[in-house]
Amino acid sequence: MNNVNFLKPNRKNLNLYLVIGGLFFTLGIVDFCLNNFYEKNITGFLPGFISFFTPLIFGLIGLHLIRIEFSGIKILDELNKNINTNNFNAALSVSIIILIIFGVAPLLNWFILDANFIGDSKEACTGGGACWVYIKVWFNRFIYGMYPNTEQWRVNATFIIVLGFMGLGYFFPLKYKKYLTFYYVIFLPIISFLLIYYLISGGEFGLEWVETGAWGGLSLTFIVSFFSLIFCFPIGMMLALGRRSDLAVVKYSSLSFIEFWRGVPLITVLFMSAVMFPMFLPDGTYVDKLIRVIIAITLFEAAYTAEVIRGGLQALPRGQYDAAKSLGMGYWKLHLLVILPQALKLVIPGIANTFLALVKDTPLIFVVGLLELVGMLNLAKTNPKWLGFSMEGYVFAGIIFWIICYSMSKYSQKLELKFKTDR
Repeated sequence: MNNVNFLKPNRKNLNLYLVIGGLFFTLGIVDFCLNNFYEKNITGFLPGFISFFTPLIFGLIGLHLIRIEFSGIKILDELNKNINTNNFNAALSVSIIILIIFGVAPLLNWFILDANFIGDSKEACTGGGACWVYIKVWFNRFIYGMYPNTEQWRVNATFIIVLGFMGLGYFFPLKYKKYLTFYYVIFLPIISFLLIYYLISGGEFGLEWVETGAWGGLSLTFIVSFFSLIFCFPIGMMLALGRRSDLAVVKYSSLSFIEFWRGVPLITVLFMSAVMFPMFLPDGTYVDKLIRVIIAITLFEAAYTAEVIRGGLQALPRGQYDAAKSLGMGYWKLHLLVILPQALKLVIPGIANTFLALVKDTPLIFVVGLLELVGMLNLAKTNPKWLGFSMEGYVFAGIIFWIICYSMSKYSQKLELKFKTDR
């Protein structure tokens, strides 16, 4: 015990430091919880200003006492390395932990403990928590919009078949892998369009015709996002190459396109596609509103994708171009086999970010009367029988969009690791 120095903890009395440090840290958390949730202030005998900060002080002392370098305990060393490197970081860590406890407890009460899950009407929501009965009653509308209930199997079948075709690419034999780009960029969109046209729209093969105005909910979000993602990438790639072209007409045409679409808000583009565009069509010509919206979003996002890809092209050293030309490669062969694979690998995070923004921008299609997930939520919250439950709806939409975007983000990270090379 003669070597105990509380100002400089060391390995000689490791267990003692861990016990005392753990007690101080626990005391700080307990003090905060008792004071905020049970109105019991165990440090009330101290001046008010000091008593307010005692949870932070106790936690800071606790983390200081366990800050022992190379303790030999893997968990402790990782803890000290990441959140307890010095007193400032320790204070930040304790503050964040306190804020999490302060926010999570009431959120947990509202989200689960005091929430209502059982029932079929507004009257079933009697507690002070969330009314998930509202989500349960409106779930079909949130997923399918106003699509007829008896025909919703057609939407399910279409998505299952499309997912099957998407997964089929993973099982291509090695000798056919070179055709994957053609499969995903040309074949898959055509198959998906035919399935949506004949199965979801109907009107053929004895199926009831359902106008696109009745489509909605999460299924419409997926349809718009799917086609926009597939088409905006190749268009953006061509625009990026065009902007770097030596041909003045191609270069300035691509530049004008990119700058025009990047300078106009998406909501304006959607409004123009729905209201103004039909005025310029010849008499008797009709283009469905959904197709117009997909084209508008595709062109808008293609401009952003082009700039991301152009960043990757500019990051490549000139030697890559010279080496490919020395092998006798022409423009297209050079870019398709040497330049673009390297450039696209460098900008995977940027492309993923653009795609995530595209998915989250789909709720803006409500301005043209298409009610995807958020549009259906806005419709449901105005129903006289369910007034006052918009919060539950937006939380539900937030969780759905987070799952979609997080999945895309993790997939992009997987691609980064797969194509990672040392530079």
